[in-house]
Amino acid sequence: MTEPKDISPESREHTHNNNADNGPQSSSSRLFLGLRRGFRRKCPNCGNGFAFGGYLKLRSECNSCHHPIGEYRCDDAPPYFTIFLVGHIVVPGVLMMEQSIKPSFGLQLSIWLPATVLLCLGFLPFIKGAVLGTQWAMRIKG
Repeated sequence: MTEPKDISPESREHTHNNNADNGPQSSSSRLFLGLRRGFRRKCPNCGNGFAFGGYLKLRSECNSCHHPIGEYRCDDAPPYFTIFLVGHIVVPGVLMMEQSIKPSFGLQLSIWLPATVLLCLGFLPFIKGAVLGTQWAMRIKG
């Protein structure tokens, strides 16, 4: 097994940066890089390898750069963020529907329960990837 390589923006020489005072990329740019790679469900370290081995299961390491992805613990935060996001989508929809066409309770349930479940299942892996990228950017493991 090869040793993991840190190919984060801070570990590379920045040849595109002519101003020597700026130095390596700031922590905010590292955060945005981690978020972007995480939303794509890619390895936050290299952006090439897949971070997930299944729907929500993290790989033990990146198949491209061998970064230990399995050491990041992103178990509880993604469901909270997903529920928060989906709630802000579904609740206004329910209220607008109730105010405009006043459907029966059964019709409301038949529309909004499946919509809520599908939105949660759709957003969850991407939000988990973003949490993974954030933990990588902030160097939080275990």
